[in-house]
Amino acid sequence: MYIEDGKLLDDMLDAAICTGPLRDAARIAGELHGLCAGAGDAIEHADRDSAARTIAGLDHDALSDIIRLVTVRFHLWNKAEQLAISSVNRQRERDATPDAPRAESLEEAFKDLGAMGISPADAKPLIESLRIEPTLTAHPTEARRRTILDKQLEVARCVRALRDNNLLPRERTEIEDRLKRVIGMLLVTDDVRARRLKVPEEVRNGLYYLRTSIWETVPRLMRDLQHASGGAVSMSNLPAILRYRSWIGGDRDGNPNVTHDVTRQTLATLRETAVALWNDELELLSRRLSVSVRHTAVPTELMATIEADDAALPADWLDQSDSTLLRYEPFRYRIRQMLHRIRHDESYNAKSLVDDLTLFQRSLTEMGLGGTVERGPLADAIVRARVFGLHLAALDIRQHSRVHEAAVAELLSAGGVTDGYADMDEEARLAVLETELATPRPLRPLGASLSEMTSETLATLDVVREAVSREPNAIRSYVISMTDSVSDMLEVLLLMKETGLYRPARTTAGGETPAHSPVRIVPLFETIDDLERGPALTGRFLDHPAYKAHLGAVARHAGTLGDSGEPFQEIMLGYSDSNKDGGFFMANAALHRAQDEIGAVVRERGVGLCFFHGRGGTVGRGGGRAGRAILATPPAARTGQIRFTEQGEVISFRYALPSIARRHLEQILNATMRVRATTDRPPEVVAAGPIYAKMAARSMAAYRDLIDGEKFWGWFTDAAPIATIAGLPIASRPVSRVHKQGEGGGMTFDSLRAIPWVFSWIQMRMLCPGWYGVGTAIESLGDDERATLRAAFTQGTFLETVFDNAMQEMARVRLPIARRYAMSASDGGAIWPLIEREYEHTEAALLDISGRERLMSHSDAIERAIAHRNPWTDVLNLIQIDLLRRAREAGDDEREALTPLLQASVNGIAAGMQSTG
Repeated sequence: MYIEDGKLLDDMLDAAICTGPLRDAARIAGELHGLCAGAGDAIEHADRDSAARTIAGLDHDALSDIIRLVTVRFHLWNKAEQLAISSVNRQRERDATPDAPRAESLEEAFKDLGAMGISPADAKPLIESLRIEPTLTAHPTEARRRTILDKQLEVARCVRALRDNNLLPRERTEIEDRLKRVIGMLLVTDDVRARRLKVPEEVRNGLYYLRTSIWETVPRLMRDLQHASGGAVSMSNLPAILRYRSWIGGDRDGNPNVTHDVTRQTLATLRETAVALWNDELELLSRRLSVSVRHTAVPTELMATIEADDAALPADWLDQSDSTLLRYEPFRYRIRQMLHRIRHDESYNAKSLVDDLTLFQRSLTEMGLGGTVERGPLADAIVRARVFGLHLAALDIRQHSRVHEAAVAELLSAGGVTDGYADMDEEARLAVLETELATPRPLRPLGASLSEMTSETLATLDVVREAVSREPNAIRSYVISMTDSVSDMLEVLLLMKETGLYRPARTTAGGETPAHSPVRIVPLFETIDDLERGPALTGRFLDHPAYKAHLGAVARHAGTLGDSGEPFQEIMLGYSDSNKDGGFFMANAALHRAQDEIGAVVRERGVGLCFFHGRGGTVGRGGGRAGRAILATPPAARTGQIRFTEQGEVISFRYALPSIARRHLEQILNATMRVRATTDRPPEVVAAGPIYAKMAARSMAAYRDLIDGEKFWGWFTDAAPIATIAGLPIASRPVSRVHKQGEGGGMTFDSLRAIPWVFSWIQMRMLCPGWYGVGTAIESLGDDERATLRAAFTQGTFLETVFDNAMQEMARVRLPIARRYAMSASDGGAIWPLIEREYEHTEAALLDISGRERLMSHSDAIERAIAHRNPWTDVLNLIQIDLLRRAREAGDDEREALTPLLQASVNGIAAGMQSTG
């Protein structure tokens, strides 16, 4: 299907080009493609040299046209690939049987549970205990503009329509003409934004998916679950096992554009969007629930609720012409009341909405209309109310620990407590924080002048307090970047107390008033050192009396919302920075070990646990198939509670089409159900544990030897398009936390964020963050240790997932192109041999452990897709290499003229590779 659809779109593109001004560029691009295809995988080849010489002789306009043509081709192929994935999934679902269910389906999950002796009825409590929370972020990893994404969706609609064999000739012609027009418009649409996105625009981009495919897909997934369980699980009675979160408009770490006003507006936009969706949802429900009292008796509970609300609403809230609904059609009348309150009453929140819809559920059941309850619009509405409420997605707040430290130090000084907080050791800080957390008075004197940063921090917490007072689910977590001490946690608690968000327990004449705290405090462990210290630190803050009081308060608050009323801790793990810090295998091993050890620490204290996985889109930043990653988690982490980030091009790939969104969520639910029921670790995996630690240390040493080398940073900034990536207007967030001045000026390795770091390696077709060091690590093992690894690999757990990801990244490496990037820059002769040698060693070692003949011999489809794309991607890579050369040799004016071309080449290669950072 991918080949057929791709061929159709290729033909349409060629037809759009052949009569237009891009005809000459298309001819040259075709010649370059032929030369690159002829060169194949050879490291050195005359045809590729010839293509490079041709490119060097082309002017800027010609290169711009070629980049545009090839990029549009990739946009079309990418949509064809998505459609093919959707079609394959449907065919596999069609071919599945009860004895041979589709892989990673809900039917497979129930079959596996059955093999463990757990029937669907017995599985019901397990399923109800699940909490899966995908979290949308605005990290700058989506290079495509919204207008490009919209046109790709229109392409998809046209291609799907053309598959209909019942089309009349005229209808087919009309659809083909529409498709040609869309492709023609793609050819004349800028791929690169004219300016950097602003935060409200990022919010709207995230909302696009929440209000379309996600809103549509979630009830469908619950229907799938009900069907797979044979009716043992009722979708309308199921708690919200799936909820969405968002960082867009709340993540202010390193992004000065996210202010308290932006967060306030984000919350308002989320509610406004939810209100608009519920307006349509309830209007649909009103059309369906046409129950008349002339034909059936209506339960007194519903009538009493209607009459109570009527007494509370303004006298003129409803047109007189509609008042007869109360007498004859009470369900429709109640929906009118609900719509009025949703639009005009901010105290009407998610719980109110769920209460009203479940009132309909009880009433219809009492009336003997149970079929309406279990299927149809009411069941869908109940699911949506529990999942989305009137806020769509709970917003997280994230800030760096040093910001909190500075704010607390300033407040302590303003309050006359101490001027030396910043210079105190941890023990002294804790003593001060404990005292102030137990003191009811605020630290900030009335009218005191505070710094801009501290004022902004307190203003943000004021916004949080206001938000949760209206809608308790609007904000649930406050994430602390770079958490490395108990004081980091208590500083946030003190700031929450200062703004009234946290109230400690107190004794009054009326008795004991318990602590109040509606928002979780979430530590983020990011670097390798953070991950290694994480278990001990978690134990220390969980044991601290002030923090325990906060944890109990959050649990009581959650209980009022229908969630578990047990103490519960969320821990975020950073995949991007741990990989950038320690390399691929060390990061994976450290994250795996941290989950195991933190899980044990939390369980010993009788506290619930949710790991929040800060995964990026690429393997170098913790990406890969989410379901496989869940299955690879250690037993201590299998709590049934899981969060994970979804960002940039991952969001647009997984949620652009409802069919792919459904499959993505099905795979996650399948994996979460299965791991929740299993706690055993295969003996081979246990035996491999010490080997993983040894490999991690050796892998990290090899990786650090590369990036800490004296010549590396100068070579990297010369060879990679990092300066171009830094200038790409793809998000509001800067690519560097701080632009420290290094020897060569500009950003340093430490200040560079993980996303542009990985993005640069992808552009150069080296992808080192996804595999470098693994070969050296395996080669350091003895024969017996390798044998243990082979056995562990067959268990389908951690090692297989990590090595599969590494092999897929290596399959996308393009050695002939990578070598050209490396050797085009200063000191390439010193750096390239290290990368080439490690690649060869890693390939041999992984094939030995896996027993495979080729890196992707287990996935012919991916292998073919990579080979199919390579010649065209080679063309863009060769153009980019030449543009980088021109930029190095150019004066300031010419370099500025080259910038749009370089940016376009980055976007084109990102489209061809289907990933950025």
